[in-house]
Amino acid sequence: MEIRIGMMNVARELTFEVNDDEADQLKSDLESASAAGDNMLWVTDRDGRNVGLAVGQLAYVEFGVPGDRRIGFATD
Repeated sequence: MEIRIGMMNVARELTFEVNDDEADQLKSDLESASAAGDNMLWVTDRDGRNVGLAVGQLAYVEFGVPGDRRIGFATD
């Protein structure tokens, strides 16, 4: 599932993919980190890359359609 995150005062979106079954956990982790006042939340994307999110600077988070595949020469 593709995740798009907008940060305050940043023109570009952060885009990465997670497995469909991890999307609900990511939503929960974001809500918990925001409520607890955490500064940073680390997420591991589908390719094993670690992405650090400055929780206090999030403008929006957009979750794609489950099972959504890009057109082209994608491999999994």
